[in-house]
Amino acid sequence: MHVIIPARYGATRLPGKPLREVAGRPLILRVQERAMASGATRVTVATDDARIAEVVKDAGGEVVMTAATHASGTDRIAEAITLLALPDEAIVVNLQGDEPLMPPALVAAVARALNDNPQWQMATAARRMQDAQAFASPHLVKVVCEASGRALYFSRAPIPWPRDPAPPPAFLGHIGLYAYRAGFVRMFTGWGPSALEQREGLEQLRALDHGAAIGVIVTDSDPGPGVDTEEGLARANALWRPA
Repeated sequence: MHVIIPARYGATRLPGKPLREVAGRPLILRVQERAMASGATRVTVATDDARIAEVVKDAGGEVVMTAATHASGTDRIAEAITLLALPDEAIVVNLQGDEPLMPPALVAAVARALNDNPQWQMATAARRMQDAQAFASPHLVKVVCEASGRALYFSRAPIPWPRDPAPPPAFLGHIGLYAYRAGFVRMFTGWGPSALEQREGLEQLRALDHGAAIGVIVTDSDPGPGVDTEEGLARANALWRPA
């Protein structure tokens, strides 16, 4: 398993986000710690910013410098895969650079699920939830799966819609953690954005639009908040625990 962490400096809502501190260390290093604790054989930060690269290198980490023009983290990972000359069959985990609380065991589990299911092109995770406010929120992506665990659809809308609105419905809240084989990432980025992806603003719908299989592993644990805003950074500091 090779974990690649995409990181850019110019986040709109929290500029300089990778270098903001969580428990006294830059966010990007906290995410790197989570990746290392997962048992990954290799961890690489893919960035377009020399400041981020310097921090990672000074901490003994591996960095590849990628273009500043990438529209998404997946596009950045695709370039990193090329720069690192990874073989098509290599399993790559996309651990987003703003997830300092992601459980290392979940990172490992997503990679293991993909390795154990060669019929899947991607693997991801979801959390069992029963919260009416979260179910209605477009900020929490929901996923529905077939019995085998293959994703049927992801949406910002409440899915599956309950005929009986009370009590609050049980549902799967998507966790933005992905594993894929390197060759599939190259194919995926070559397709370009799909109609459903653009409609919902969800990149994983591109894979479903092209008939790819996305396996979903389900957990009851809360992976903790990502860091997108000052409030999110404060929550991460309050909740931070060593990996």
